[in-house]
Amino acid sequence: MNKRHLTAIVALGAAASLTLAGCASGNQAEGGSGENGDSLGTITLGFLPSWTDGLSTAYLLEDQLEKIGYTVEMQELTEAGPLYAGLAQGDVDIYPSAWPELTHKTYMDEYGDQIEDLGAYYDNAKLTIAVPEYVDITSIEDLAANADRFGGQIYGIEPGAGLTAQTQDSMIPEYELDGTYELITSSTAAMLTELDTAIAAERDIVVTSWRPFWANEQYGLKDLEDPRGAMGDAEALHFLATAGFEEEYPEAAELIGKIMLDDEQYAALEDMVVNEYGEGKESEAITAWLEEYGTQVDGLITD
Repeated sequence: MNKRHLTAIVALGAAASLTLAGCASGNQAEGGSGENGDSLGTITLGFLPSWTDGLSTAYLLEDQLEKIGYTVEMQELTEAGPLYAGLAQGDVDIYPSAWPELTHKTYMDEYGDQIEDLGAYYDNAKLTIAVPEYVDITSIEDLAANADRFGGQIYGIEPGAGLTAQTQDSMIPEYELDGTYELITSSTAAMLTELDTAIAAERDIVVTSWRPFWANEQYGLKDLEDPRGAMGDAEALHFLATAGFEEEYPEAAELIGKIMLDDEQYAALEDMVVNEYGEGKESEAITAWLEEYGTQVDGLITD
């Protein structure tokens, strides 16, 4: 097993064991200060550590908000539902990597009236069904005739994830895989462990995945074609805030609303935070990323 893969999996496994009861994490920032030396206020970022898009952007926002004078608290959760509920109730101020257009639409239908959209920061996110590159099928349509090769199992992530619902409620029935495949859900860490084991043995395996996600490149995954569009179209990733946030924290809202990342910038951010630096060194990863990419992104503070 690649050492960087193992480090990431262990980190994800530890994160997945956290529950909502673990409110603010041990990474609470001391915070910056305004012109008079006082904090402009405390902002709580809620994110799911096992979903590394949000992990990466949470630490980027922590860095930026501290630099303009806010105190930042990092609150780790394990499911999207409680995170949206916390955002709507004001227990969390910002969800730093939401999928509100398609993947999390059901949560937005329920809580959207109590949530503010601070803007999209990436516009090419996609849910996928993937296999290792050595697997000789190219389309989801090929799965039905090859159930025995995959043991009739598709390895997924958390039960409450939008990706899980899209796979179970849309993809499986659309491609008539009911009865021949079972969607195995547990956690992102568990899915990656299964993937790592299968690849080490060059065994056939099919997993739920998404883009951007560092594991696609690290594990050499290829997306299966989706001719029926069952996994949905590409969508944007957004910074969401609790209602009233922009009025209460105008400087923060203005900074956050300017951030827009392209494919290269986003891939580098996630890879540095998750793999190159890893757990406990997220701030160092953000500093390194800002040195390389900060001046390319409007509004970011690089020193």
